[in-house]
Amino acid sequence: MKIHPTAQVDPKAVIADDAEIGPYCIVPGSVEIGAGTVLMSHIVLFPGMRIGKGNTFYPFSSIGGDPQDLKFEGEKTSLIIGDNNVIREYVTINRGTVTGGGTTVIGNNTLIMAYCHIAHDCHVEDGVIATNCLHLGGHTHLEPLSRFAGLVGVSPFVTVGTMAYVGGFSRIVQDVPPYMITEGNPAEVRSVNVIGLERNGVPEDRIAAIKEAFQLIWRTKPRNIRAALEKLEDSASGPTPEVAHLIQFLRNTQNGKQGRALETTRL
Repeated sequence: MKIHPTAQVDPKAVIADDAEIGPYCIVPGSVEIGAGTVLMSHIVLFPGMRIGKGNTFYPFSSIGGDPQDLKFEGEKTSLIIGDNNVIREYVTINRGTVTGGGTTVIGNNTLIMAYCHIAHDCHVEDGVIATNCLHLGGHTHLEPLSRFAGLVGVSPFVTVGTMAYVGGFSRIVQDVPPYMITEGNPAEVRSVNVIGLERNGVPEDRIAAIKEAFQLIWRTKPRNIRAALEKLEDSASGPTPEVAHLIQFLRNTQNGKQGRALETTRL
């Protein structure tokens, strides 16, 4: 392994042979770092972390710090980071809390740009792109391939659906439906994320089905989401996989508190 002489690395840390630890990095014990992962410089890791393969951490990121939660009293909790992620400058990611399950999770192939903050007990799934200054409150869940423009604030316990796009400067206080573009303050569903769907290989006929669902749910007046979901389910051919996921997502949201399905898990 390649460790710069100015780095402080606890001998108890488990580090792959081809990992790189750059100048002035701090790596404590009870940390695992997988093959091909690079810590460029001035990166601080905290105990209780497992980092997978092929990750790149840019300077001045602080990863695995104590949760910023007044209920936290020093319990042993963890942060798990998957493979092939890019963590840019000044990113902060906190470990989990006991009341939230104990673990913060970052999946694979994510891009987390500069100055983003990922709070305790968040679950960021594969392929997420977080543009500069995205701030996630505790217990937030980002489904795969969701996208965020810059300077977005997401309230605790929010779920953002797969292939959703959140516009810049948005204030997100409720769940963001999958496949949709949501933006504003207060944030509203604006349209179908056609470009995102096409880039991720969703067939044209299934994109058309999502567009029909969007019109029925958000453009029919007077708006009645429950009635719209029942109509979509009762269609002659049945919902496509994407529309079925959208239906279940919206039902979970409506059954939660304050438009946030994960609020039902609050202790």
